[in-house]
Amino acid sequence: MPEKEDYYKTLEVAKNASGAEIKSSYRRLAMKYHPDRNPGNKESEEKFKSVNEAFSVLSDEEKRRMYDAYGHEGVSGAGNFHGGGFADINDIFNSVFGDVFGGSFSGAFGGRARSGAQRGSDLKLDIEITLEEAFTGLDTPVQYDAMDSCQECGGTGAQPGTHSKTCPTCRGSGVVQFSQGFFSMRQMCPDCAGQGTVLEHPCKKCRGNGRQKTKKNITVKVPAGIREGMTLRVPNAGDLGLKGGGYGDLYIEVHVKKHKIFTREEEDLVLEVPVSFPTAALGGKIKVPNILKETLEVTVAKGTQHGTAVKISGAGMPKLGKRGFGDLKVIILIDVPKNLTSKQRELLEAFEKENSEDKSFFEKLFK
Repeated sequence: MPEKEDYYKTLEVAKNASGAEIKSSYRRLAMKYHPDRNPGNKESEEKFKSVNEAFSVLSDEEKRRMYDAYGHEGVSGAGNFHGGGFADINDIFNSVFGDVFGGSFSGAFGGRARSGAQRGSDLKLDIEITLEEAFTGLDTPVQYDAMDSCQECGGTGAQPGTHSKTCPTCRGSGVVQFSQGFFSMRQMCPDCAGQGTVLEHPCKKCRGNGRQKTKKNITVKVPAGIREGMTLRVPNAGDLGLKGGGYGDLYIEVHVKKHKIFTREEEDLVLEVPVSFPTAALGGKIKVPNILKETLEVTVAKGTQHGTAVKISGAGMPKLGKRGFGDLKVIILIDVPKNLTSKQRELLEAFEKENSEDKSFFEKLFK
């Protein structure tokens, strides 16, 4: 029995070739020696077998490692395409060329072509809500355009009162078959797209497609606590697919309007509140609103500094998908008056004079 040719030589690649290089070379050689391109040529037929055998080993990481270590004996039987092995050739050919020909091959032992069903496209919308609505959650109406079943033909694609007929090309099987030598190929019928039937009188409204653009109105539930940029998914609210492929989904990206006085930090709300100097110095109580415009009381400690944060627990945003709320952070801003009355100026000058009699900042610093 003649010695087998080195697999790397068969595929015309170097021993350190990458997987991509091996696949690329196989594509080229498989098409070159394919029996359909060389009818009756036994030499090309044998070469085609050898190319597939080599690829079945070198494209598999474990088999390639064994082959590199022990040669043909290391993969004995792994790439046998003689006798009853023709189906393996078809599997390999389909795995490599399926992306080019739509995955419609089947081997010498039969198989089924795909039905042509295609899932509908997903759709995306943007909605804008207020911070108050993000706090409470809401059910909001949404209107958009999507492909749906044609109202004229009911989705059949045929004119009302007419029907489809058996496809004359594939005789209702949905596939056409070609044979050449040992190799048999079946692919989806190009005339009926694998359905086995064709329309004698296509619907004028949808031109036989069975779908048309439709305006849809749905209500979307926006959960309490949702944040800017989050996306909601509405299953089966996208475009209707082809040939029974079902609906796609609708994705809704939520945007939250900027609030006049509140800002948001994850689950917390932040509110900046101006406080007079006397209140900050002497301490006291101030009233602030929450997001629902309810009045809350905040205690300002004596000697509170500008920028101090006072936390009110549980007065923030709802925790999305959880129990509880974030906090409300009240940022104290010392309000310095721009226009003083004579009395105010007199009192402040007296305060400054008394305060300056104490050691200065620099004296304390370098003491």
